Amino acid sequence: MPNTASSKKRVRQTETRTMRNKNRRTAMRTAIRKLGEAVAAGDKAQAQTLLVEAQGLIDRAAKQNIIHENNAANQKSRLARSVNKM
Repeated sequence: MPNTASSKKRVRQTETRTMRNKNRRTAMRTAIRKLGEAVAAGDKAQAQTLLVEAQGLIDRAAKQNIIHENNAANQKSRLARSVNKM
């Protein structure tokens, strides 16, 4: 348990940032899941729209250090390949 005012503030900041990062990570994963469902259903038009949205969320997550930039590049490449194979 923190004792000083500065350490209490750091705990508050960490909790806020953790929740913000968790929400962003969840939104990114949801977009990826929806894209996978559209690809599985064979809906190419919707898959292409969802691909743009998912790539934007992945880029933002990488920029904010929620995921590593190489991980983001690999995910975007994998998703684009799955849409292009349709």
